[in-house]
Amino acid sequence: MRDERDLEPGSDMPGTEEMPNSPKVRSKRGFARGFLIGVVVMAVVLVVVILLYRNAVRSVLASYGVGAYSDTELLDDTTEEKISMLAGYIEGNYYEEVDTEELRNGLYQGLFDNLDEYSEYYTPEEYEEMMTSTVEGTYSGIGATLQQDNETMIVTVIHVYDDSPAQKAGIQEGDIILKADEYDASEMELTDLVSHIHGEEGTAVHLEIYRDGEEMEFDVVRENLDYPTADGEMLDDGIGYIQISEFAESTVEQFNTALDNLTGQGMTALIIDLRYNPGGVLDSVCDIADDILPEGLIVYTEDRAGHRVDYDSTNERSLDIPLAILVNEYSASASEILAGAVQDRDAGTIIGTLTFGKGVVQTIRPLSDGSAVKMTTSRYFTPGGTCIQGIGITPDVELEYEFLGGDEDEYSYELDNQIQEAIEVLRSEENK
Repeated sequence: MRDERDLEPGSDMPGTEEMPNSPKVRSKRGFARGFLIGVVVMAVVLVVVILLYRNAVRSVLASYGVGAYSDTELLDDTTEEKISMLAGYIEGNYYEEVDTEELRNGLYQGLFDNLDEYSEYYTPEEYEEMMTSTVEGTYSGIGATLQQDNETMIVTVIHVYDDSPAQKAGIQEGDIILKADEYDASEMELTDLVSHIHGEEGTAVHLEIYRDGEEMEFDVVRENLDYPTADGEMLDDGIGYIQISEFAESTVEQFNTALDNLTGQGMTALIIDLRYNPGGVLDSVCDIADDILPEGLIVYTEDRAGHRVDYDSTNERSLDIPLAILVNEYSASASEILAGAVQDRDAGTIIGTLTFGKGVVQTIRPLSDGSAVKMTTSRYFTPGGTCIQGIGITPDVELEYEFLGGDEDEYSYELDNQIQEAIEVLRSEENK
């Protein structure tokens, strides 16, 4: 079939010839030469894109100890040809100017999108921000912890820090985030949404919130934040209380400081609050477990090949006082490692509701160009051999949260039924 749209009248009619040096002939020759140059340039562009893509894949695979990428089944000749064809189609037909770097990043991200919800590719900028906020515990943002349901993709505010931009703006725990600026929260991974909520200090992010059947809008001004991830206080009768909001690298030192302070005040029992703790760094939770448990197994991991790695506690330090750990449905990953180790080792009492159920471990590998990949590389198992992926940890004492005060009362631990239950359990342990 011949496409007639760009034909001039009479240009495709037989029996019409031009002289070799006529303007029409020279025009056709110039057009043909320009067309051929355009084809060559496009071919060069496509070759560069493919080479860059292949080099990036080689770098990713090499980071995981894989040899030449050509040894894999992923980039066969058919796949490379199809990528070339699709890239050419985009370059030649998309209605707006395309950002080649964004297309490349989309290719890299696509490798991980089809694995699981925890595996992803980070651009250099995303990796730097992730390391700053998740590992080091500092970032410029709004001061709220978010959780995303794996099935519905609904994003919920599960913790708002005191005196944070979120609290000042009126954001509350339990709020559902619908949009952050122009980004729909339920249409992207949580890490991508958080990267949009984070930003330069002094700038504002516009949040659309759903609360109690009503949609609300807030403009939250970002601040540089460095909140403690572990903080403690002494409750009544020598019972210490340490809340761990996440397991960052800085959490270990903060936990030890809180533990030392409470010990110095004559602590006779301890509550560790892991409610709403989404997890964090494996080494951090193991270091904290080492300060709690006597010598023995904390957790072990197994990869696809069955290779097992044990993480053990030493005899350098351990608690010899009654211990209670609070958990809920938002306690995940590293929180479940600590709760599972304490439960299986019979080192304390777990109180609350069934935990989230994340029993897989991710490994972050930086690449030579400043980017990085995070990939699920193994499952973890509690000391008793249980992988709680998709199952969660069932508390020893199952108790739904209930605020014991009235509508006008502010939160305090005396009005928190789960803390009060923990106090009663610890008192009974002390009296044995």
